[in-house]
Amino acid sequence: MARSSSQKTPKPTTVLLVRHGRTPTTGQVLPGRAKGLHLGDEGKAQAQRAADRIGAIGQKKIAAVYSSPMERARETAAPIAKAVGVRVRQKKGLIEADFGDWTGRKLTELNKLKEWEQVQKYPSGFRFPGGESFTEMQARMTGTIHELVKEHPGETIVCASHADTIKAAVADAMGTHLDLFQRIVIGPCSITAITYTSGGPIVLAVNSMGDDLKALVPS
Repeated sequence: MARSSSQKTPKPTTVLLVRHGRTPTTGQVLPGRAKGLHLGDEGKAQAQRAADRIGAIGQKKIAAVYSSPMERARETAAPIAKAVGVRVRQKKGLIEADFGDWTGRKLTELNKLKEWEQVQKYPSGFRFPGGESFTEMQARMTGTIHELVKEHPGETIVCASHADTIKAAVADAMGTHLDLFQRIVIGPCSITAITYTSGGPIVLAVNSMGDDLKALVPS
């Protein structure tokens, strides 16, 4: 008996995860969800380069551009959306981790805390004071991606998000324990490509800064 159309295996969906561009405080403070943080001049230039790279894939090949609600992510997504001829759609699940009481604190102060070692070596057991745990962040981020994959079978989409959320998504796709996700590097405006298939995710690129994205296909 032939399968009904509703039972057909969904076509693979490719997700391009873009970290937001550099801000005036990148690498200095833990900004979290604090409002009012915008891209600096360098970050705007980085966002345009990312837009040029993704735009080179072709307008008809990018179905949608989604963004974290944070200003720095939306400002990164804007030129990408323009390059592929779509509008930016905000998606709450792509938002930065909730760092709670640590929001806005200097990294030079935080890395002196005894809790900082746990953040680096045992993140799966850590919750930010007054905020989110790493496991909650990963579940929220990966859940959002899977929702979008379901909405876009056989298509390619862009998600502008943040370093830790993208690292958590990569770890999940690779079957890597969350306690090892700090070994993954996601630089400002880097592009990470993951194809989600019925047989599991395929990681095509991580922290890509200058490759030809049109060449990213499973071999």
